[in-house]
Amino acid sequence: MKTRTLCSLLGIALVVGFAAVAADDADRIKPWSKNPRYWQYKGQPVLLLGGSKDDNLFQIPDLKEHLDEMKAVGANYIRNTMSDRKDKGFEVYPFQQLPNGKYDLDQWNDEYWQRFENMLRWTAERDIIVQIEVWDRFDYARDNWPPHPYNPRNNVNYTPEQSGLAESYPDHPGSNKQPFFFTTPKQRNNTVLLKYQQRFVEKMLSHTLRYNHVLYCMDNETSGEEAWGAYWADFIKQRAKQAGKKVCVTEMWDTWDLKADQHKRTFDHPERYDFCDVSQNNHKKGQEHWDNFQWVRQRIAAKPRPLNTVKTYGADTGRYGTNRDGVERWWRHVIGGAASARFHRPDSGLGLSEPAAAAIKAARKLESLIKLWDVEPANHLLTDRAPNEAYLAARPGQAYALYFPNGGSVGLDLKDATGKYELRWIDIATGEWGKRDTITGGKVVTVTAPAKGHWAAAVVQVR
Repeated sequence: MKTRTLCSLLGIALVVGFAAVAADDADRIKPWSKNPRYWQYKGQPVLLLGGSKDDNLFQIPDLKEHLDEMKAVGANYIRNTMSDRKDKGFEVYPFQQLPNGKYDLDQWNDEYWQRFENMLRWTAERDIIVQIEVWDRFDYARDNWPPHPYNPRNNVNYTPEQSGLAESYPDHPGSNKQPFFFTTPKQRNNTVLLKYQQRFVEKMLSHTLRYNHVLYCMDNETSGEEAWGAYWADFIKQRAKQAGKKVCVTEMWDTWDLKADQHKRTFDHPERYDFCDVSQNNHKKGQEHWDNFQWVRQRIAAKPRPLNTVKTYGADTGRYGTNRDGVERWWRHVIGGAASARFHRPDSGLGLSEPAAAAIKAARKLESLIKLWDVEPANHLLTDRAPNEAYLAARPGQAYALYFPNGGSVGLDLKDATGKYELRWIDIATGEWGKRDTITGGKVVTVTAPAKGHWAAAVVQVR
């Protein structure tokens, strides 16, 4: 009798355990089962839109208020590097500093990890998706390296000879001279340093794996060896599996040309990378920016996955384009089929500034009429169109989403789409509704933006 009762209890425990795992998998952020080019969260499709004022967002002192600002304008997506470089004064390192000033890589700085936990909890409460970048090459080069705990002169755990690390790396990290990024078994197999890197990632996962709203990117715009990112992608997925979890991972490459071989390391490996981050496309402009993104969509068509753009460059204050470039790039990706679009932090991006907030509000208004996962890029249905004049996503006969970067007038081919359609304008500069109109299908209809500037239009069949 006791044996039978014990077996029954074990059976119940297994059923409960499997049910919990199944519920966890249903709620987590993952490619949408009906259209894997987009994400689903808590079982529902979701378009990820964002803009924030820092990269390592968990370190900022006013994080909760900033998250509330995002939520208020419809943002639901942040970038969070695991960085610790002290470029603004409030950042802290993840390791414990000893009385002699040196760090012990075997001891944690609780303040760093409490900030990280707060970010995870507060974003979960607000249904804001977090895309983590595990390693940021800028933390380990130039002025950021001399004070860093991993620098052998600053810790009690290893010497330069033991670790293979020098005390300075003055070159741009794009030169890829830092041995920190060559530690894995298929590279230089630097076991002295690798064990501390593993320990850091395991500590990170001890926090993140308790949540369902986290995506993982191995690096910030890396030019490193393929083996480096592949090792950490596999490491994270294996640790997640051991914890009974599934997670989605990717890598972000440095080169601006999405057609370059470097990017094919993710495009052509869906067995490892569950999504692709193509943020570096945001160094391109105009028609080329659109065309290169569409090239990627075709490249992965046999195994479609979400294409994320966690960094949209372009701000009058920065070096990578103007405010206009930033808004254009963001909107071209939204209309063009990106699963996520986020404005990069100032000064290289618009962050959550007024133009960014207005763009996000405008996109949510468009989404209220047309779900972007229900339409496909369809510029072939536009006539009398100059390069970069207008962009279209459509479900022919039902819905058409238009974006005008700077006013303009194009023909919309409705020859095979009869009936009446409501045309609703959205002023992207303000995030507010514009005028509405009714048009009739069965022909090519001229659609003219109300004025110069950024405009979106929803053309929806009248039922």
